[in-house]
Amino acid sequence: MKKILILSLFVSLLFSKNIQEPSAQYMASGSVTDLVYKDKKLYAATDASCIDIFDTETKKVIQKIKVSQVTDFMGDSIDSKIYSVDLIDKKILLLSQAQKGARRVHIYENDTLTLILPYTRKLFIAKARFIDKNTIMLGLLSNEIISYDINTQKINYQVQVSGSKFSDFTLNENKTEIIISDESGNLKIHKTKDGSFIRELSGKNLDNVFQVVTKNSIIATAGQDRRTVIYTPSSTYYKTSRFLIYSVGLSPSAKLAAYASDENNNVTVFNTKTKAKIGVYGSNRMTLSKIVFINEYEFFVSSDSTIINKYKIK
Repeated sequence: MKKILILSLFVSLLFSKNIQEPSAQYMASGSVTDLVYKDKKLYAATDASCIDIFDTETKKVIQKIKVSQVTDFMGDSIDSKIYSVDLIDKKILLLSQAQKGARRVHIYENDTLTLILPYTRKLFIAKARFIDKNTIMLGLLSNEIISYDINTQKINYQVQVSGSKFSDFTLNENKTEIIISDESGNLKIHKTKDGSFIRELSGKNLDNVFQVVTKNSIIATAGQDRRTVIYTPSSTYYKTSRFLIYSVGLSPSAKLAAYASDENNNVTVFNTKTKAKIGVYGSNRMTLSKIVFINEYEFFVSSDSTIINKYKIK
């Protein structure tokens, strides 16, 4: 028994030595729900009624964009959870929690926060992204997608994707296509111009796909079935995990993929072409919310905590 315990301890220590630690850490105002990186700035959406904007060189918060608190069902004032953040030109898009469980959408520009979609529209939005400077794409919990005109504040089109519960969507790099994931495990691809259906990718994830990302014509998923599926123009395969895969990311070229690979919230990075493991990255204490590559050898990881970890691939 003593020999077994010593061997187990040795294996545990050996494994832990192979886990890479963060090269830097950033402290957000609240649990981080979404991350966007652009021009050496990191935009972190939190559940503390604000977006934290970090200078990634100094690791300091240089600006906070705050939305008002909301009233819960008990009549108490609580922080508004910001579900997603996006950027285009000098505009920042915020989707946040509002009254009675509904959602609201703001745009921040020229030091001014403008409400463009109030909670009274009763749209239960899960995610919002810019299509262009005048149009945003909304993904609803009912698994509908909406193209919304910012200037006229009118819906361009509204499409029911499927009867399955919505999970996530991502846009291709030229924003002509939207890829939607849901609890069915299948991915539905639609045109952003008119919402028309293009094709479905099916049979690889067998349950809810928590996240989907795409870069350079390659798609990666994070699945409840403990699979991260890689779709390329010529082939499809998947990697398995010991635990539910809550988050996934792709490098700009899509040469590398990263996914939440175990119950300790470690992140495994692998080569999408050779399928070879590059490394394992740790010190994430809570369930992962986002993996964002800023280049081919550095990436950020956020979780249901205030700490954002940055890693360098050696």
